[in-house]
Amino acid sequence: MNAALRNGLILVVAIAVAHADESFRCGKWVVTSEMTLGELKSKCGPPSSSSSRTQDVRVRNRNTGFMMTTGQTTIETLTWDRGSRASPMVVTVIDGTIKSIERKP
Repeated sequence: MNAALRNGLILVVAIAVAHADESFRCGKWVVTSEMTLGELKSKCGPPSSSSSRTQDVRVRNRNTGFMMTTGQTTIETLTWDRGSRASPMVVTVIDGTIKSIERKP
């Protein structure tokens, strides 16, 4: 996938998952979306639930104007239950990178 296409995909996906980014505590650690997925899991342990889906990356062909599939992206939703006194936290991961952290309603 070329750089321009990848940057366009990141922009489209970022708009789709635009949320108020939050941080939360895992024991003595504060977890934010700037962390790697490995850091998050090492501080918080495994998520209590997770789901994953693959989505086609589609762009408009400059020559024909038709939409075409150029690749795929993986979107994961990881949830950590934090007990009865705290709302569960939902982490959205796109292609292995944390994109958002929010409280589950």
